[in-house]
Amino acid sequence: MSLRSPLGRVLGLGAGGGAHHWWLHRLSSVALVPLGVWFIVTVLCTDLTYFGACHAFGQPVSAALLLMFVLVTLHHSWLGVRVVIEDYVHGGGAKLAALLGSQFLHVLLAFVGSLAVLRIALGENG
Repeated sequence: MSLRSPLGRVLGLGAGGGAHHWWLHRLSSVALVPLGVWFIVTVLCTDLTYFGACHAFGQPVSAALLLMFVLVTLHHSWLGVRVVIEDYVHGGGAKLAALLGSQFLHVLLAFVGSLAVLRIALGENG
């Protein structure tokens, strides 16, 4: 038995699309727990200067964990903001603009964050 209308089945709309989104949001939150703890412990145990941060996050494992932390955090944020926009922004044009703007901003931040981590990891500190 399907909860979708015939038109919804053809267009791929209606009930059933939220479970995947829900699982992705839960999985990213579970991944953020150890990554967040690692990040906080690393920051607290690091000399809070630019060169101290470069030394702490310039190691290959630390750089990989930091890159994962940045990307998973932004993905989790994008999923959450998307739900808020879909629930609270009314009007097709405003909702579409808000969704596109949010996605563009999250992709831009992921790109800039990834470049920053790679720059630290490759030793371009100057």
